[in-house]
Amino acid sequence: MKTYGVIMAGGGGTRFWPLSTREEPKQFLNLTGKDILVNETIDRQRAFIRPEDIFVVTNRTQVPLLLERTGGRLRRDHVLAEPAARNTSACIGYAAMEIVRKYEDGVMCVFAADHHIRDEEAYVRVMRQAVRIAEETDALVTVGIRPVFPSTGYGYIRSRAVAGRDYREVEEFVEKPDADTAKAYLDAGCYAWNSGMFVWKASTILRYFRELLPDVYSCLERIGGAMGTREEARVIRETYPSIPKISVDYGILERARGVLMLEGDFGWSDVGSWDTLEAVRRPDGNGNIVSGDTLLLDARDCVVYGGQKLVAVVGVQDLVVAEGKNAILVLPRTEAQRVKQVVELLEKEGKTGWL
Repeated sequence: MKTYGVIMAGGGGTRFWPLSTREEPKQFLNLTGKDILVNETIDRQRAFIRPEDIFVVTNRTQVPLLLERTGGRLRRDHVLAEPAARNTSACIGYAAMEIVRKYEDGVMCVFAADHHIRDEEAYVRVMRQAVRIAEETDALVTVGIRPVFPSTGYGYIRSRAVAGRDYREVEEFVEKPDADTAKAYLDAGCYAWNSGMFVWKASTILRYFRELLPDVYSCLERIGGAMGTREEARVIRETYPSIPKISVDYGILERARGVLMLEGDFGWSDVGSWDTLEAVRRPDGNGNIVSGDTLLLDARDCVVYGGQKLVAVVGVQDLVVAEGKNAILVLPRTEAQRVKQVVELLEKEGKTGWL
């Protein structure tokens, strides 16, 4: 059975404001110093998925920028444009329907566009294993990350070993915990970070949509019926915005039986906010992570991103200073999660020009 890659690239990455904006969201940023995140994600899959079998699902408004920045990595007809953001169930269901209706079926490997993997050889080994298991068992397979510290920023998966098997059976998906609970999860040894990476047959996930999310499935079926016809673009445009908003985790994975998990230990990070950049950038001797034109004097453990201007930081510690095209952000690293509140407040006050 053929293997397809499906990359979800429609998010806004609000926790990296002001670098991440509506015009140029997080997946188009070069946070690692190597390439933009979406290109790193595409290139990573080529070790086990043919380039012509990779799809990207993105917001319709981002399609021109995506095609420009990916530099010929993608087939134009494999860029699936969402007319409206309807969460991950719609995104994944749309891609699954595309694969089933136009290519009969296949194993789907689903990834976010903005994650970072340090050990790509180990990653490829796990993903090939996941593809084999999904094909042999017809199960929903997810990849859990072996936790290395008690993170309160990730969801967790509790699982149990299956005798004689190289996978584990999922017992429960749990939300982001508080600090004490996260430490207990780490000590227990049966919890993994929820990476949001999934592997399954396209036909299998559509069956679960039909059983567990019938309202979503009816919209997907309407879209699928028009695929390959002159009416396809119109039906997608008219139907997609009415798909109920729900994540695939909550709508399907948390309710399905027999979900399997492979544990990964390959240096995964979702690079979710300014305080997580140590996962992709090596700090200097003073613990600072810098990019662009910067000048640091007696500064320690800071994140400093310059843009069009020189950014000078003097006599401070544990700060984030980031210059975007239209705004400058300054806050303690310990408050990095509150950047999302800034974005929400700007939206509430109608100051969307800064976003």
